[in-house]
Amino acid sequence: MKTRVEIDTNIYNKKAKDIFVSKEIGLTKEVVERISKEKNEPDWILDIRLKALDYFYKLPMPDWGPDLSELDLDKIATYVKPGFNMADKWEDVPEEIKNVFDELGIPEAEKKALSGVGAQFDSEMVYHKMSDKLKEQGVIYCNFDTAIKEYPDLLKEYFTKAVPIMDHKFIALHYALFSGGSFVYVPKGVKLDNPLQSYFRLNSPGAGQFEHTLIIVEENSSMEFIEGCSAPGYNKLNLHAGCVELFVKENAYLRFSTIENWSKNMLNLNTKKCLVEKNGKIEWIMGSFGSKISMLYPMSILNGENSKCEFTAISFAGSGQNLDTGLKVVHNAKNTSTVVNSKSISKDGGICTFRSNVLVNKNASKSKLALSCESLMLDSESRSDTIPACTILNDDITFSHEASIGKISDETIFYLMSRGISEEEAKSLIVRGFAEPIAKAFPIEYAVEMNRLINMELEGTIG
Repeated sequence: MKTRVEIDTNIYNKKAKDIFVSKEIGLTKEVVERISKEKNEPDWILDIRLKALDYFYKLPMPDWGPDLSELDLDKIATYVKPGFNMADKWEDVPEEIKNVFDELGIPEAEKKALSGVGAQFDSEMVYHKMSDKLKEQGVIYCNFDTAIKEYPDLLKEYFTKAVPIMDHKFIALHYALFSGGSFVYVPKGVKLDNPLQSYFRLNSPGAGQFEHTLIIVEENSSMEFIEGCSAPGYNKLNLHAGCVELFVKENAYLRFSTIENWSKNMLNLNTKKCLVEKNGKIEWIMGSFGSKISMLYPMSILNGENSKCEFTAISFAGSGQNLDTGLKVVHNAKNTSTVVNSKSISKDGGICTFRSNVLVNKNASKSKLALSCESLMLDSESRSDTIPACTILNDDITFSHEASIGKISDETIFYLMSRGISEEEAKSLIVRGFAEPIAKAFPIEYAVEMNRLINMELEGTIG
C-alpha cells in the first residue's frame, strides 16, 4: 500500500490583493528618478542609481548559462509601493498582508527563536523589529531606506564596496532600482545568541524585486542571518535581482542561511558577496527551490590570514526549471580555507548546473580547499552538470575536488520494496536521505521547511 505525506501547497501560493499606491513600469532615467524622489533620497544615492543605469546599458548580457531572452524590462513593474507605511508592531500590519506572512510562519518564528525580523512585501519593507537586548548592545537592524537616512556615514563607507555597480549587467540593474532590504551592524565584541531574519515576498504579477541587504560584523563578533524568499505563481514573468553585501572583520563569524522558494514564473538573478578579514569566517547555507531560471553564485573573498569559507547548498529542479548555481572563492592570504558541500536533485526534465570558480593567488600559501558536488537525477529526461574552474597560482596548497552524478539505484529500490515499502515511498526515502546532510546544516525551523519543500516537489511525481 502506498503512503503519502499530505502537503499544503497553498502556504506559498497564497495571493494578497495587489495593494499599491504607486507602480513604475519599465526602466528609464525618469523611472529611476521617480523612485528616488518617492523615497526622498539624498543626492548621493540618486547619483549611484543613475551611474548604475548607465552601466546597465553598456554592459553585455551574459553569453553563458541559461537563456534570458524572454526578459523584457519594458513589461516589468520595477517598483511597487504598498499603500501603507512600515510597522514595528505586527498588529499594525494591514490584515491582507498579515494573513500571508502569518501562514508563512514569520510572527511565530519571531516569538520562538529570533532576535529580530524584517518582512518585505513587493518593493518595500512592511515590518521591522529588533529585540530590546540587541538595541542595548548597540546592534543596528533596520530597513535599508532607514539606514540611508539615519546612518549615512556607515552607508557611504560600505555600500557598493563589496559588490561594485559595474560587476555585471544585472547588478547594475539592481543598483538603479534597489528598494527595501535590511541593514545590520554588529559592534565589536557582540555575539548574537539568536538569528535575525528577513523575509522577502513578491506578490504582484509581472513585478520585479530588488532588495539590498548589507551586513557588517565587527571584530570578535558573531551572528546568524536567515533570509527567506517566496512568491505566488502567475502566468506573467517575474524578476528578482537582489544584492547581498557582507563584511566579516577580524576574528568575526557570520552564518548566512537562505531558502529561496520562488514561483516557477520567476527569473532569479541574485548577487551575493562577502569580504573576510584575518581569522574571520563566513558560512553560507543555501537552499534553491522554485523559480523558472536561477543564476546565483555567492562569492567569498578571503583577504585575511586564516580566514575561512564554508559553503553548504542544495537545489531541486523540476519540469521547466533551469537552476544554474554555485560559488566563487578568492584566496588572498596564507592559511585560508574553503570547504564546499553541494547537492542537487533534478526530475521531470529539470536542469541543475553547479559552477565553481576558485582563485588561489600567489600569496595564499598553506591554503586548503575541499570541494564536493553530488547530483541525483530521478529520471532519464533530467540533466545535471558540474562545471569547475580553478586558477591556482601557488603550489604550496592542498586542493581536492570530487563530483558525482547518478540516478536512483534500481537495486536499492528493489531492496526497500522487498521490505514492504512502496516504490513511491522508497524513492522518496532515497531523496530525503540524499538531502539530509544539507538539511542538518539549516536552523531547525528552516530544516523543517526544506523537507516540506522537498515533499512538495516529490508529491504526485514519483511512482
